Amino acid sequence: MAKDLTVGRPSKQMTLFALPMIVSVIFQQFYSMADNIIAGQCISDGALAAVGNAYPITMIYMAVALGINIGCSVVISQLFGAKDYGKTRSAVSTALFTTTALGLVMTLLGLLLAQPLLHLLQTPADIFEDTTAYLDIYTLGLCFIFLYNICTGTFNALGDSVTPLVFLIASSLANVFVNLLFVLVFQMGVAGLAWATFLCQGAAAALAFLVLMRKLRLLYRGPYRRFSGELLKKEAILSVPGILQQSFISVGNLLIQGVINSQGTAVIGAFSAVAKLNTFAVQLFTTVSNAVSAFTAQNIGAGKLDRIKQGLRYGITINLFISAAFALIYTLGSSLVLQIFVSRESIEILRIGQTFLHLVPCFYPLVCIKLSLDGVLHGAGDAKAFMVSTLADLVLRTALSFLLSPALGYYGVWIAWPIGWTVGTILSAWYYFRGGWKQIFRI
Repeated sequence: MAKDLTVGRPSKQMTLFALPMIVSVIFQQFYSMADNIIAGQCISDGALAAVGNAYPITMIYMAVALGINIGCSVVISQLFGAKDYGKTRSAVSTALFTTTALGLVMTLLGLLLAQPLLHLLQTPADIFEDTTAYLDIYTLGLCFIFLYNICTGTFNALGDSVTPLVFLIASSLANVFVNLLFVLVFQMGVAGLAWATFLCQGAAAALAFLVLMRKLRLLYRGPYRRFSGELLKKEAILSVPGILQQSFISVGNLLIQGVINSQGTAVIGAFSAVAKLNTFAVQLFTTVSNAVSAFTAQNIGAGKLDRIKQGLRYGITINLFISAAFALIYTLGSSLVLQIFVSRESIEILRIGQTFLHLVPCFYPLVCIKLSLDGVLHGAGDAKAFMVSTLADLVLRTALSFLLSPALGYYGVWIAWPIGWTVGTILSAWYYFRGGWKQIFRI
């Protein structure tokens, strides 16, 4: 059911809205990590490295999907907050058409460019074939991924964080089962992991679309435009900076993966594991940020700016609590969490991974504050501020990875993370307290 975040006590509304989203992203990350875990535990360390090597390229695809999601969800949230349900349906329909078309284009480009990108990454010969197979199959399912993301983004924009949770739980459990079936029973190796993701993501996308259509019919049964050039323009104004921002992040991660690949399969395997663990934590912070964003957008649409500060304060509190828990688990239990991905006999991978987990998670409070502030900037449609703070973090992190790795090896890449986060947090705070976001974008 759609939730109106413009009424009621902000802390209660944020809790009821954010909690299902947090549980959702936990399942989503388990879903995402399933490939790495099964690759490392059931196939080989080389398979783990192959899946990890494909990860930054798959994140380029996700960057486009997330960028569209960012722009469209702001438009949909503000229209819903303003109680303009006819335009809300039109905005959703326009976003679905646009996303599907873009998914088809990205599929074609992905299939053509996969191998050149892997060569650019200096992918070692012993994992090149497996990485290519995984990436090609994953790319075939891009339309499903794009459709699923825009559907779940719409649910959240309407204040419904429970429906995406149901889909994620079901798809996560199904993905793990099919992964094990394809790898252990059918002996399909790395390709089996990709086919499992393809099938489960396709089923989830189809079901999410059908449920969303039903929900929209219940919300508004009157006439509306299936495709609106006016709303497409508004969605594009916010989506294009989001796509560029997310794409730059993915390209930066791609460049960092190139630095990692130059240091051997053990480092690639360790980075594959810690990158997933780090993403797990950061995605939880981002989920709370998305809740802050939806809360901000709806209240801006309703003209209730005074509620936004309360929502932000509560979002930061939730994020700080989550960051403290992850920092303790990762630093004190580094060896145990790494053994989720590899056996205790993989001594070199465990040793390298622990150096990351003993450093980077200590700075999680910084990034969770940044992302909470970004939630307000995003919800207000201040794409410039949102993009600048994130790109500053990315550019600095990428540059430092190249500058420090010749002397410090992989540890130079680790050090770049907290430095980039620090700069990004300072910029996000400056944009927020300057207050320009209050006048940026209104539907």
